Amino acid sequence: MIPTLESYVQDRWVAATGGLVDIPSAIDGRVVARASSDGVDFAAAARHAREVGGPALRALTFHDRADRLKVLATFLSRHKETLYALAADTGATKRDNFFDVDGGIGTLFAYASRGRRELPAERFVVEGDTEALSKGGSFVGLHVLTPLTGVAVHINAFNFPVWGLLEKLAPTILAGVPVITKPATATAYVAEALVRLIAEANLLPKGALQFVCGSAGDLLDHLGGQDVVSFTGSADTSDRLRNHPSIGKNAVRFIAERDSLNAAVLGPDAVKGTPEFDLFVKEVVREMTVKAGQKCTAIRRVIVPRALADAVTEAIAAQLSKTPLGDPRRDEVRMGPLASLAQRAAVREAIADLLAEAEIVAGDPLHATPIGGDMDKGAFMAPVLLCCDEPLRATRVHTIEPFGPVATLMPYDTLDDAVALVAKGEGSLVASVFTHDDAVADHLVYGIAPWHGRLLIGDRDCAKESTGHGSPLPNLVHGGPGRAGGGEEMGGLRGVFHYMQRTALQGSPARLAALTRRWIKGAPAPVAAVHPFKREYEALTVGDTVETGSRTITIADIEHFADFTGDAFYAHMDEAAAKANPFFPGRVAHGYLILSFAAGLFVDPAPGPLLANYGLDTLRFLKPVSPGEAIKVRLTVKEKRPARKPEYGEVRWDVEVFNQDGETVARYDLLTMSARAGFASGAEAVA
Repeated sequence: MIPTLESYVQDRWVAATGGLVDIPSAIDGRVVARASSDGVDFAAAARHAREVGGPALRALTFHDRADRLKVLATFLSRHKETLYALAADTGATKRDNFFDVDGGIGTLFAYASRGRRELPAERFVVEGDTEALSKGGSFVGLHVLTPLTGVAVHINAFNFPVWGLLEKLAPTILAGVPVITKPATATAYVAEALVRLIAEANLLPKGALQFVCGSAGDLLDHLGGQDVVSFTGSADTSDRLRNHPSIGKNAVRFIAERDSLNAAVLGPDAVKGTPEFDLFVKEVVREMTVKAGQKCTAIRRVIVPRALADAVTEAIAAQLSKTPLGDPRRDEVRMGPLASLAQRAAVREAIADLLAEAEIVAGDPLHATPIGGDMDKGAFMAPVLLCCDEPLRATRVHTIEPFGPVATLMPYDTLDDAVALVAKGEGSLVASVFTHDDAVADHLVYGIAPWHGRLLIGDRDCAKESTGHGSPLPNLVHGGPGRAGGGEEMGGLRGVFHYMQRTALQGSPARLAALTRRWIKGAPAPVAAVHPFKREYEALTVGDTVETGSRTITIADIEHFADFTGDAFYAHMDEAAAKANPFFPGRVAHGYLILSFAAGLFVDPAPGPLLANYGLDTLRFLKPVSPGEAIKVRLTVKEKRPARKPEYGEVRWDVEVFNQDGETVARYDLLTMSARAGFASGAEAVA
């Protein structure tokens, strides 16, 4: 029985009512599944996301959502083999599955970690510092980010049915926005299996994830200004989506990741025999063969010094000839077929167009002997390397992307020529520069950076740990300008904030502090009856304040500190030299002496709920302190955040150090860990 794929809409699986399309195996052409979205009520799906999924997600904090992503990633990790087995019919080898299946699950883990570590246990994010809007300080502003109340529509390409779905899903769910995801039909059977696992895990709220198998129907007609469309695929499809009336009229946020003629540039210093030459060749071959070159980040243009063109061609050709092509289920195979016979035909057609400006120097697009495969039934194709001898005069090699195991070698004469060649791609997701020369790296990197979302600088120093040219990482931006679509995905929290609205809040310090649960200078700061260091995490209130007594700093203090620490900088030890410095009236106290004395003024020495000081942020020394002047401190609970472990919470304190005239001499955030109620604290915790 050939399985008929189903859509997952309104928290139930929906069978197609007609219009089924056969999906062939890339290995032998047999039909492995049938799919259609006929019968899906797209208006109801969008409404369900907004009315059920959105409120349920927004009721959770960032930490709640992050925890669910982590458990989901762990669950999927236990079922990878199921996805591996299905992915074979897409042409994926074991190596390819590492990028797709493991890479997608790794992205879930990465966003779960960042959400817990970098986002608050709240439903909003305060972005940046408070802005003073009035002379007296009673009117201030700041920016907050809140989840959009709409739905995120994710439209994915055929080449990464697991990673493509999960790399979009992770930041969106973390942001608190429900998802309707639609995979490319050619590999939808893998994506459907993934969504079935997610539904089985039952970790996401109802309505948080819906899945459309087949056409997107009239889904875009039901989108508005609170919605987002994130698309991966061809430029033609991207243009049709971007120009959809609803997207333009309603200012729907649109993120596109599309055609990209990515380049790898070899520096003139990286001659044959250098580590950089070998790394360059290895990377080009890998990018031509992983996923049979069907990667949006694959190297399409191989840009090398003209004097090294023959050596590079020979080295690439030699390695390509040793790459076993065949049935991806076989252990010895390193490159499987393309996703379909139609995809192979499209790649061959693109090569034929490129032959007007280039010639084939390695490989044959029409003939190969796949291991355990059949050229007629399977979409097998040998890797092909072309060479365009005059690339600055050419156009097709910079505009036509054969989405398969194909790259074009392009010689350059000067570094400026290399930069110009890269720019002729009119915007790409990624480029690589291979050199061990500082000047060459500087010239190339800053010459081509405006055309790319990511640059890899490859050399012997990072080779052992480099993730390579073609591996987007969740903590770095994935996207690019111009031809690449002008969008950004992932990039750490940037990917989360795409699904949130930035809003400027204006009001009194007291009002904004109450709204953001973060103390702001000028907000109420009641003096605590009990020293905050003696209070457990739950008993601390944002705004609780301690004001200390004062301490006079003497010449003896300064000289002792200099002798004890070895910091005998002239501003502290030489009156005449200090006076000659435009910043000091004469000898002054060390900044770190001020910090030390400040701690001595506000630290409570007895064991208590405060467990540890783990750092300072935003430290600034604002006014020098001369011998004979006194300092005092105001310590205020600025923000509280639950920690990864339940035994303690993290507390951020605003610390302001004043002189005897009430002028601020230093200011910083102090970071501590305080025990929570019911857990060990004080002497017991220390022991």
